[in-house]
Amino acid sequence: MILPVTGFALLLGFWASLYLLDVFLKTHVHFSRYYISFLGKSGLSVSILQLRWYTTCFNRLFLRLGQWRPQFLRIWFTAGVVFGLFAMMLSVFLLSLMVYNTLSRQPVEQQVLTPVMPGVNLPMSQVTYYLVTLLVCGILHEVGHAIAAVREQVRVNGFGIFIMALYPGAFVDLYTEHLQVISPLRQLRIYCAGVWHNFVIVLVAIFVLYSEPVLLMPFYSTGKSVVLTYVLENSAVSGPRGLHVGDHVTSISGCRVTSSADWSQCIQASMKEPVPGFCMAVEQVRKEDTAIKSYITPGGYLECCNSTRSDTHLCFGYNTKANPNREYACLPARTTTDNKQCRLHSDCHSPSTEMTCVYPSLDNTTKLLRVEHYAGRRPPLLFLGYPPDLHYSVAVSNYVPASPIVPVHLPYVIETFSKYLISLSGALAILNVVPCYALDGQWILLAFIELTLRSTVTSQETRSLIYSILILFGSLLLGTNIFIAMFMLFVR
Repeated sequence: MILPVTGFALLLGFWASLYLLDVFLKTHVHFSRYYISFLGKSGLSVSILQLRWYTTCFNRLFLRLGQWRPQFLRIWFTAGVVFGLFAMMLSVFLLSLMVYNTLSRQPVEQQVLTPVMPGVNLPMSQVTYYLVTLLVCGILHEVGHAIAAVREQVRVNGFGIFIMALYPGAFVDLYTEHLQVISPLRQLRIYCAGVWHNFVIVLVAIFVLYSEPVLLMPFYSTGKSVVLTYVLENSAVSGPRGLHVGDHVTSISGCRVTSSADWSQCIQASMKEPVPGFCMAVEQVRKEDTAIKSYITPGGYLECCNSTRSDTHLCFGYNTKANPNREYACLPARTTTDNKQCRLHSDCHSPSTEMTCVYPSLDNTTKLLRVEHYAGRRPPLLFLGYPPDLHYSVAVSNYVPASPIVPVHLPYVIETFSKYLISLSGALAILNVVPCYALDGQWILLAFIELTLRSTVTSQETRSLIYSILILFGSLLLGTNIFIAMFMLFVR
């Protein structure tokens, strides 16, 4: 599947229109002065496929944060140096392993790099989570650089946010002359601060993900039922008498549902087990029977209800003491399924009247499921169809709101956002330390070489040669992995 052509065309059209409008306003006789003044005051700038916002309004905040508890920040960002150097070695190892496995034709399904592209391998419904997570990770990454820079007496000129094509990001502008004159160790604290904060984001997101039941305990309950968070429109389960978002489901045809895992297991069990019957008095069956003429359907099962009764009645088969052969009756489905469930004729017993177990007359794939739910005065849902259709028509959550004013979707939002933070922030932490041009790893490697080799390799030219060889290797390694990942995504 490729990115929808319409969406791609709209994206290009938007950027082309924005760029042309920018050029027009900058060159117009009457508007250019006001427009350029507006751009200077707002910090906005437009270029091909890119929109930037640059500001100095956060400089005072960075100054306060960088001067808060200097000793703690020194330990904090020194820990970031340790992590950054370890992450650099880990990233080089993983990327090298990927290339080795590819060249040796080993299985490479678990890729180190997997390009994420909306409409290709990212559902469009998840694009908002993806873009917001990228922006949050980028901002906190750059805030780490800014605070560390202030801590090491390097001036912060400004901070900015940009959108490149579809992807958001952030950047911090540091005073280069200050940065170049401080010691390599202090440089490392600044260079590693971004990926260190990305790693901390991962730890925080893991904590939130696994402690979510405790954090949400005052507002949600778990372990008693599940709540519907999505119902597919115009499906077999929607409509006025169907399921609705916010319904609390407790069971499916007698199978207890206390979690989303139970929901899936009950639906799977309904596919394997025979459809249960319902206990009814033989006299009541014959009284309510509206069957006129029975016939065998193309599916191979017997149908005894005419078309005018198809919405409310269903054909049931049963046996009696007087006639051991199977008889059929067209009975109202709602009142029939209100009776006690049975698997065998012996499950139904009454000392005063003859009882029987009536079974729905269905084909091998169609099931009759009774979905019990707390939904005001609406009766339980009777689902007649293929059970996986029920599974794909709704989405459920373990977190049942304690009050109608509590949002149903909040736990899903927190869980999904946490998973994206773990995935994307972790990926940024590992990839940004690769010794490659234009990444943090480029400057981390340079400062590390100066820190460790300056006393033993006294020649600046020799250290520069070592740096150039390593940075070239890292760039080729990352480029090779990107090529492999794109090949796996589009060619295979």
